Amino acid sequence: MIRTVLNCARIALIVLALAACARQAPEQRLRQTVAQMQEAVEQGRPRDFMENVAADFIGNDALDHDGLDRLLRGQLLLNARVGARTGPLQVEMGQGDTATVRFTVLLTGGDGRFLPERGQLQQVVSHWRLADDQWRLYSASWSPAVE
Repeated sequence: MIRTVLNCARIALIVLALAACARQAPEQRLRQTVAQMQEAVEQGRPRDFMENVAADFIGNDALDHDGLDRLLRGQLLLNARVGARTGPLQVEMGQGDTATVRFTVLLTGGDGRFLPERGQLQQVVSHWRLADDQWRLYSASWSPAVE
């Protein structure tokens, strides 16, 4: 009887270990990438944010990869504290290894005291591709969210 219980416990541990090692679904990894980028902005780590931006990135008004990097660094220099709170992500998996993610984001900035001094609610449409097992942002557009 004890041997049977121990064997069942061993099997359960093996199943749990295998489940923990299983690869995550592409959509889940994409959601994690977006969350990591949000965290990088809020913690003032532009290099970590840009790690997930493709070299051929294009954004509003022909903003390229280097322009996005400068824009982000400029905002982090101007504001002692930057906040980026995203709404629910709407992920649409595309053909092959591409995806579109739509969301709203509340961007805030200020001197780091209790309340932010500035804030904007933006609607974002971002396009992603999976390259070398990592999601890369290759295109994005944003505009003020309509209330």
